[in-house]
Amino acid sequence: MGIKTHKPTSPSMRWIAGSDFRELTKGAKVEKALLAPLKKTGGRNSQGRITSRHRGGGHKRKLRLVDFSREKRNVPARVLSIQYDPNRTGRIALLEYADGEKKYMISPLGLMVNEEIMAAPNAEIKIGNAMELRNIPPGIPICNVEIKKGKGGQVARSAGNSCIIMAKEGEHAHVRLPSGEIRLIPLDCYATIGQIGNVENDAISLGKAGKSRYLGIRPYSRGVAKNPVDHPMGGGEGKSSGGRHPSTPWGKPTKGLKTRKVKQSDRLIVKRRK
Repeated sequence: MGIKTHKPTSPSMRWIAGSDFRELTKGAKVEKALLAPLKKTGGRNSQGRITSRHRGGGHKRKLRLVDFSREKRNVPARVLSIQYDPNRTGRIALLEYADGEKKYMISPLGLMVNEEIMAAPNAEIKIGNAMELRNIPPGIPICNVEIKKGKGGQVARSAGNSCIIMAKEGEHAHVRLPSGEIRLIPLDCYATIGQIGNVENDAISLGKAGKSRYLGIRPYSRGVAKNPVDHPMGGGEGKSSGGRHPSTPWGKPTKGLKTRKVKQSDRLIVKRRK
């Protein structure tokens, strides 16, 4: 796991910096039973209208069916391989359970091939094991954290992310999320021990416009570079920075406007991320 740079044999190669994929298992094949088709929309809804701009194209992918809930409890599993997943920044691990069933999970940093892991309420404190928050000591990095019991991990699932249990009070744990927010999560929710792998993902440099197109991201123009007929922030003599609060092409405020409605979960937030 590291960042690989290239000799500047072309203008784009000068700036490309990507993963060296050293942590992946060589020769490992994708488990075909755990693949599903992934249909692209190009940012369009069922009526064919664009609802998410600047999306389209991109390389064809298949969905890897990842087990976020670690639903096979008290059954030991062996790590067969660490694999690449084109749909997420972290890596995934292929597990084979004692009964022969195979499943994918998000791979924590330091998980090794042929290691034996388990999901159980009171499993051993070991990287890759999943257990209830009530049995995890404070201060240990955790990932793939459930917010509602049985719903599956929803928090800390991307490369390099982890949460920390700050304290336990009553039937809730005070958990610091990757954003810095401290939130109350029920103690009977599950989490995986460890930090998500591929921690140097933020150092990757695409290097050229074509790399964005491979990812399905199309070019876009800044609002201030457009004409007033096309964008509220367009126009002006010379170069202008907008002259008004940032907005969408339809005049709705953006960049800093609070959009969160009053939610029941507000009472579970102990400290905001800001």
